[in-house]
Amino acid sequence: MPTVVIDGITTRYETAGSGPPLLMFSPGGFDSTLESWRTVGVYRRLRLLEQLAAAYTCITFDRRESGRSGGRVERIGWSDYVRQGVGLLDHLGIGQAYLMGGCVGCSTVAAVAVAHPERVLGMVLYSPAGGVKYRMKQHARFVTHLAYADEHGLARVAELAAGTDAGFSADPRVGPWASVLRQDAAFATRYAAMAPDRYRLAAGGTARLLFDRDTVPGPEPEDLLALDVPALIVPGQDESHAPSAARYLQECLPRAEFWDVPVADQTEHTAPSRVLEFLATA
Repeated sequence: MPTVVIDGITTRYETAGSGPPLLMFSPGGFDSTLESWRTVGVYRRLRLLEQLAAAYTCITFDRRESGRSGGRVERIGWSDYVRQGVGLLDHLGIGQAYLMGGCVGCSTVAAVAVAHPERVLGMVLYSPAGGVKYRMKQHARFVTHLAYADEHGLARVAELAAGTDAGFSADPRVGPWASVLRQDAAFATRYAAMAPDRYRLAAGGTARLLFDRDTVPGPEPEDLLALDVPALIVPGQDESHAPSAARYLQECLPRAEFWDVPVADQTEHTAPSRVLEFLATA
């Protein structure tokens, strides 16, 4: 599977299908891999990727610090994820593309559209992550991780990550750099030797930057209100994908369409058809 170095970090990606480019920002939080479109929750059931690839060139990738992509210990914000997505478009020689996000990928899609509206033909925001319980859950993970790191040290964190397949969402003790620790021995060595205070600044700052509000994290509402990009919003229906998160995006985006269908009624026939209908007219 191909890789490219973007912003000094390796990104693993894959293309499928043919037609206009559709850059897809994976669901899964800190485990946002290109496989997530086929294996995670509602996306597995709906078979979205397989059906979208019949009409579009679907570009999927492992978000930095996920899957087989690399990472760097630093304070991570949405602009870092934007650079990765836009850098992948640049690498592929794509000037404009449709964007689709699942779960937390919706935040990056919106952030790309705000930062580079001239490159976005339209965006699908499927089951956006957000809501007060979502924010609280994310901060609790970082608290658990930093408490473990403080008690046991970063070398023990690296050993723990190497000995399990669990990601940050499943076992917060391993931290947000777990997948990089498993696959990159040199990174793990540097990680274990980091000064604890410096590490706490990077990890704590990441939590503060990424999860700073009880709606949908990412761009500021004033920037969304000024955005002239067509959008399709499909609501989620649980604590991490609160219906209020989708309604917030509907309120903020001037050119939004809202597919008001309960998750249980979103099927592998209706959901791909609705997304394809929107993309064809965006």
